[in-house]
Amino acid sequence: MPTHRRRRRLTLLAPVTAAALVGTAVTLVGPSPTVEAATARAAAVPATIPLTFKNNSGRGEQIYVYNLGTELSTGRQGWADANGTFHPWPAGGSVPVPAPDAAIAGPAQGQSMTIRLPKFSGRIYFSYGQKLVFKLATGGLVQPAVQNPSDPNRNILFNWSEYTLNDSGLWINSTQVDMVSAPYAVGVKRPDGSVATTGRLKPGGYRGFLDALRGQPGGWANLIQTRSDGTVLRALAPGHGIEAGALPATAMNDYINRVWTKYASSTLTVTPFSNQPSVKYYGRVSGDVMNFTNGSGAVVTSFQKPDSDSVFGCYKRLDAPNDQVRGPISRTLCAGYNRSTLLTNPNQPDSSSAGFYQDAVTNHYSRKIHAQMADGKAYGFAFDDVGAHESLVHDGNPQAAYVTLDPFD
Repeated sequence: MPTHRRRRRLTLLAPVTAAALVGTAVTLVGPSPTVEAATARAAAVPATIPLTFKNNSGRGEQIYVYNLGTELSTGRQGWADANGTFHPWPAGGSVPVPAPDAAIAGPAQGQSMTIRLPKFSGRIYFSYGQKLVFKLATGGLVQPAVQNPSDPNRNILFNWSEYTLNDSGLWINSTQVDMVSAPYAVGVKRPDGSVATTGRLKPGGYRGFLDALRGQPGGWANLIQTRSDGTVLRALAPGHGIEAGALPATAMNDYINRVWTKYASSTLTVTPFSNQPSVKYYGRVSGDVMNFTNGSGAVVTSFQKPDSDSVFGCYKRLDAPNDQVRGPISRTLCAGYNRSTLLTNPNQPDSSSAGFYQDAVTNHYSRKIHAQMADGKAYGFAFDDVGAHESLVHDGNPQAAYVTLDPFD
């Protein structure tokens, strides 16, 4: 989903896109269907489905809910009301202007409400006690960027889920790519009545994560942002921490340097598609560049030596376009750096979590949030879906969706 990556303006794609490209060599929708197949599939997934939003947070503040994203049938950006009706955003300005109020009043503690999800690729934001501030620029919706101390949402307690509902079903996930904040879980009801859920922390997991981050040397405790009244608002993801000056920009440098040294004299083999084991690329370092060749020995793509921010954000020198070569290789590299498996396993991706985060230099933020999840799944960085370690649920014929606000324990 990385579509989760550093998006400040709303260009929301399917949370499953990256997973589809990493795990297989096909896109989300696949080959062009026949008219009959497309019609049958669209009929199986109605224009809207119910989402039950439950408040088990234990907090007394008013909850505000937002459903923002892209209408898939037209590509227009906008918001959906509680009935699932789409409202396009008006034009923005070169100086961002206030967006229309898209807030839906959420349920009180212990209560639930149901809204309708349209065929959208978007985010479900929720905030405690205050409405979020959204503005429109010429490029679209400006999203919260709380690593910036002047962001108007900096002192608001909020979080969001990401989802895509289309003719192929529902994908909905919890995300920690940008921050860990107000805890919640997501779910999807299948045709047989069973419910698949993910995103729930272990009992005591929220405090456990924050305490573990506070105890991690090297500036990791500085990722935690607290309001003047003592409320812990969030822990920033490490890339945002570097941007905010909270985490040293050299946090991953030692590991990156060791990877560079190793693969100057040995080969890193990347097999990016689980269903195409014969598709392999071979990486070797030459100076400040890691070149990848195919089985014929031709160079297919090259990466400059990344910095720590490139690793944490899976962008810049680890850019991952939605193609079939560079993107899949980059996603695999990003996962290997964040999980610190590139030195211990020259055959990537390493799909077994047993070897993740074992080096002293690693993405401790992602390590600690995975350790506190009830099912071990999280989106601790943009390509945590490499090897299917992400907090995502899907069904091709969803009957309903769920977002549950969980206790802050």
